[in-house]
Amino acid sequence: MHRKDFLKMGGLGLAAINLPKWPIGPATKPIVISTWDSGMPVNAAAWKLLSANGKSVDAVEAGARYIEDTINCCVGIGGYPDRNGIVTLDACIMDEHANCGAVAGVERIKHPISLARRVMESTPHVMLVGQGAQEFALQNGFTLESADLSADAKDAYKKWLEKTHYKPVINIEKKKDNGPFAPHFFDDGSVNHDTMGLVAMDSAGDLSGAVTTSGMAFKIHGRVGDSPIIGAGLFVDNEIGAATSSGLGEEVIRICGTHTVVEYMRHGYSPEDACKKACERIVNRDREKAKTLQVGFLALNKNGEYGAYAIQKGFVISVTSESENQIHEAKFLL
Repeated sequence: MHRKDFLKMGGLGLAAINLPKWPIGPATKPIVISTWDSGMPVNAAAWKLLSANGKSVDAVEAGARYIEDTINCCVGIGGYPDRNGIVTLDACIMDEHANCGAVAGVERIKHPISLARRVMESTPHVMLVGQGAQEFALQNGFTLESADLSADAKDAYKKWLEKTHYKPVINIEKKKDNGPFAPHFFDDGSVNHDTMGLVAMDSAGDLSGAVTTSGMAFKIHGRVGDSPIIGAGLFVDNEIGAATSSGLGEEVIRICGTHTVVEYMRHGYSPEDACKKACERIVNRDREKAKTLQVGFLALNKNGEYGAYAIQKGFVISVTSESENQIHEAKFLL
């Protein structure tokens, strides 16, 4: 499957996508929520486990593995490379007991989310990076994939090399022909988002989350964004709720974004309002800079209530539970 073909699929054959207004009411458990409309098939993979009374940590891993398997998507070994022409992958996972694992800058491993879980379950560490992460993967039964770029990534990289331009429009969604929201590809080959984050609550009421990404296209080799950083791209507190993010990772890191969202929920804010407060933290620091970037947060609290908010228009989330299977557009500040 080619990247563009995958993106055209949107919600995997959904005849139409309705975007209801926020706020959305509480959902029955279990529930899984993911970033972007490409999260619909991700949710479906997670829902197979959740609907059978499976654990939330297994469900979020299954969802992340689904999109990692989808070659030429914005995530995984088929994703866009860094400016050296190398695809490096980041992922993290966190369960209801605050166990967490992450990998960053790992090459040629098809399922970094499962590698992150292995770090969580079989080491005293939280994060492994680069060559060390790859060595750990091989010691634990993972295999090396080809270092060759996917066809779409190779074409985009060749085009980027003509200008070596590095000013992508970050995470501002485009909607064409009244179709689903999807990543927009710019003339320089850049893409405006490439992260899949999801959080879930199982039938026992336990929360978990996962994030997987190939990182920002044409980044400096070695760059790591918020995605694999616990408290930045993902945070889970089983007493309060869980949150994940998508957008310009450097800005999320600066406010420990998802931890901030969960702490706002701890102080009584709804998931939507907690996400809004985190966005305001970014915007209020430098409003002019904020006009040029995008960050979106989604959150799920212990009661099964969920919400999202973004800096710019266009951030959408996918929600699957016993009562709905739908895409929602988040409110925005600018």
